[in-house]
Amino acid sequence: MDSWLRQSGAVGLNSLELADFPLTGRGVKTLKPFKDGETILTIPSSILWTVEHAHADPLLGPALRAAQPPLSVEDTLAIYLLFVRARESGYEGLRSHVAALPESYSSSIYFEEDELEVCAGTSLYTITKQLEQSIEEDHRALVVRLLALNPDLFPLDKFTLEDYKWALCTVWSRAMDFVLPGGKSIRLLAPFADMLNHSPDVKPCHVYDPSSGNLSVLAGKDYEAGDQVSIYYGSIPNSRLLRLYGFVLPDNPNDSYDLVLSTHPSAPLFKQKQKLWTSAGLDSTTTIPLTLTDPLPRNVLRYLRIQRLDESNLNTITPQRSGATNQKISKSNEIEILQFLAESFSYLLDSFGTQLEKLKQQLTEGVYPPGGNAWAAAHVSLGEQRVLRLARKRAEELLSAVESGSDNDVAGSLSQCANCGTAPAQLMLCGRCKSVAYCGRTCQVAHFKEHKGICRVAASKSGSGGTK
Repeated sequence: MDSWLRQSGAVGLNSLELADFPLTGRGVKTLKPFKDGETILTIPSSILWTVEHAHADPLLGPALRAAQPPLSVEDTLAIYLLFVRARESGYEGLRSHVAALPESYSSSIYFEEDELEVCAGTSLYTITKQLEQSIEEDHRALVVRLLALNPDLFPLDKFTLEDYKWALCTVWSRAMDFVLPGGKSIRLLAPFADMLNHSPDVKPCHVYDPSSGNLSVLAGKDYEAGDQVSIYYGSIPNSRLLRLYGFVLPDNPNDSYDLVLSTHPSAPLFKQKQKLWTSAGLDSTTTIPLTLTDPLPRNVLRYLRIQRLDESNLNTITPQRSGATNQKISKSNEIEILQFLAESFSYLLDSFGTQLEKLKQQLTEGVYPPGGNAWAAAHVSLGEQRVLRLARKRAEELLSAVESGSDNDVAGSLSQCANCGTAPAQLMLCGRCKSVAYCGRTCQVAHFKEHKGICRVAASKSGSGGTK
């Protein structure tokens, strides 16, 4: 592959070589020092794998363009890879790149059932099960709408379900995505550059030049000769790392749990609430990531405050005033949603196949061989359970504050002025309803027109006789 890359105009190969590393496996080693920000490698546009290149291919292109409905970017790149791999002549350069790709992957879709069961209860477990089914359905559809219609191009014995899974994993684990000027995006595979492993210790360092179409890799930190060169995939939780890339990072600080909030269209007052969700940047079905640093995001509370509105409260809030859901609507509404959250988080935690403490013990005792599939699945489960425990603790703390009447604690926990959105150390509560807080008298007065309708309802429900 190196000779083809050099002939194609790749720059920087003389300073790099492929090597095996103890923890990450196959990767790229630098043969000389590089300073942070220095260009290490440039792959020319002419040899990148893109949808545009696939459509421009004289053999493959007409079949792809004729497919109805059009293939997705992911499927186009997967078919492109398999097409080149299946050719017995021609495409020598691209075939050398395919030959250098791994023969197998460690994505969760390849786990044995007992290995996947280690992370039962996680989002990874659910998504992997769904993926396995959707991949089979997508492959059957591809056979009907593309492969069987062009048997000379796509011999079915080289485009099997297993071949398709391999190609998808290649795209998932090696493709790079970039946003172009004007908001469009491009997904591509770059020979040799796709051998670079992820490290959370480097800055984003792979760039695409829209004018030339070239892909460059910069040094994300200072390197000495012999160091492994890494790129940064992003702030990715272990569940996604394992599903797409086939590895995990123990104690990953980016671990998260995707909380799905949903309301059926037949629910009471659905149309009015849908307008409020939309104005708040949400939807009737919304997925909100819970993280270690923000285990109970404000949008979870905003969604549920709207979902649990009764008719009297709903009439005081219009889509133009949906910012009111940043704060407590009423004591009863807040108690209801916080009780629901605490109970839901407990239910989710109970659904995990192996509880946190036992998983920790099993990992310490070496029950799961380090680096193996079950070991990786255990780390996914650990991360999601940690997040959910923090989320439950946060919901219970907020619930205790509301039930005890410690509204100052609630205001502090919201940490945001109802008018200007700042988060000072001290907030003052509305003296009448005690359901919103302000950074000062000026913001309280400025917000009065929007808040007054809700204030009356909240004050009457809480029995407060104070005045604003």
